[in-house]
Amino acid sequence: MAYQRNPVKAPRVSGLALKAFVNTLESSVGAPVLEKLVRDSGITPWRELSPGDAPPLQFPLPPGAPATEPQSPGEQAVRAIAARTSAPERETVGAFVRAYREGKADPVAVARRLNETIDKLEQGEARMGMFITRKPEEVLRAAEASAERLRAGRPLSVLDGVPVVVKDEVDVAGFPTTLGTRFRNQVASADATVAARLRAAGALILGKANMQEIGINPIGLNPHHGAARNPWNLGHITGGSSSGSAAVVAAGLCPLSVGADGGGSIRIPAALCGIVGLKATWGRIPETGVPPLCWNVGHVGPMGLTVDDVAALYALLAGPDGKDVVAQTQPAHHLSGYERADLTGIRLGICWPYFEDAAPDVVARCKDAVKALTNAGAVVVEIPAPDLNTVLWTHSCIILSEMAESMLPHTRERVSDFGLDSRTNLAIGRHFRATDLVHALRHRHRLTRELLAVMSGVDVIITPTTAISAPAIPESTLPDGESNLQVADALMRFVREGNLTGFPALSVPAGHDRAGLPVGVQLMGRPFEEHLLLRLGRVVESATPVRTPSLHVTALR
Repeated sequence: MAYQRNPVKAPRVSGLALKAFVNTLESSVGAPVLEKLVRDSGITPWRELSPGDAPPLQFPLPPGAPATEPQSPGEQAVRAIAARTSAPERETVGAFVRAYREGKADPVAVARRLNETIDKLEQGEARMGMFITRKPEEVLRAAEASAERLRAGRPLSVLDGVPVVVKDEVDVAGFPTTLGTRFRNQVASADATVAARLRAAGALILGKANMQEIGINPIGLNPHHGAARNPWNLGHITGGSSSGSAAVVAAGLCPLSVGADGGGSIRIPAALCGIVGLKATWGRIPETGVPPLCWNVGHVGPMGLTVDDVAALYALLAGPDGKDVVAQTQPAHHLSGYERADLTGIRLGICWPYFEDAAPDVVARCKDAVKALTNAGAVVVEIPAPDLNTVLWTHSCIILSEMAESMLPHTRERVSDFGLDSRTNLAIGRHFRATDLVHALRHRHRLTRELLAVMSGVDVIITPTTAISAPAIPESTLPDGESNLQVADALMRFVREGNLTGFPALSVPAGHDRAGLPVGVQLMGRPFEEHLLLRLGRVVESATPVRTPSLHVTALR
């Protein structure tokens, strides 16, 4: 199949025009307007495209192993990651471990310094917009308990005393989980599984990170909690929807954060903010305690300063919990071969017309990443072009239909409390037909099996993470933002397939464009082979020069 991408045919709309447009969509005359909108965007050929004999399966991946108890690559392996001395100037998990062990820092001093720093960064009109909710006193109490354990030589794990931030899409007991809205303020009574695993490891949860409202847009501008600012250039977006989760790591507030990814929402902000983000295999990391937004394409996962940091957090978070049915059937996760830099025999799948459908600087930096991998012994294998337009509409139908259904209790009574971009996308989600969703699930099954066939001949597929670096924030449109489907498509072009099929994908920094903004390269692997993606990510990382963002703080000194 020749590579083909139909251009987006929707105008950029903001301000009064956007408000009028949204009011029309939600009015009694909205149905024909919505039908024309989706028809002009190319839905008709998709509706007419046969999925063959594919059934509408809810679990598109091949069956894994029987349900197992939570397994870990082992504290020894994670300690080896944390003990590395590479890049000593970077405040990685390893830097925190060494500083605590050598008595050069302690969790209480770190907590105080970070609380004070965040207070300054989150004040006034120039606020960074990284957090939605914080409890500084709780952070100090947790730091004191951690310091006592470290003094006694009984840390809970290598992450004991290490600061971390959690996206406000994940329940943390005692905190509201707003999903980036202004009305969902009920306080969580229990930790999500990922938050519970962080607490059990002794990590210091600094707060709940800002996010795109209900995660429905990849740009990262929240009309209620402010625009999250990119530490590399405060006038540019972070990307979304895990916008604050990426910004806090890039800014130096912590080496780790937790994000969620239904359509690139971990990988897009990771790429735009110059950090590492892993969307693991669908179900690899339990979603228990993560309010449902998009059941069939949603993932929760680790973001971090380096690949080592993400590997350590992945090791902690992955594995079934006995409550999430999707997470129950999977082989034990591991980091086998993670430290091997020799990539002899590794096959990199690339469709060059697809790979090169991005800004020139992005393509150049991602080709540098390919060169780093081939210099280490990997070989490039050309693969067929993805059926990109089918991927786009199949993913869009599933995620928007599920988000529209999950938000129905709120849109029925308080639709005006949502931001304008959310209202636009939710209206489109409500407009999809039941037959569209079944059609999409059948295509999902077909596309997953086709991707499995492609990956029988390669070990990973490599592309840019995003087709552009971080665009400028449209300041004149704040706080409501704008509808800009061209930018959204450029951000999501390479990431949708991973969500749709459930295959794991890793975004790693590949350098910077001429404006000094980060560029990310994406590695997508076979189901449950996160260890291989992390191994290749380390090779790319080791060949990529390290820079420091224009806004950067230190926690240890």
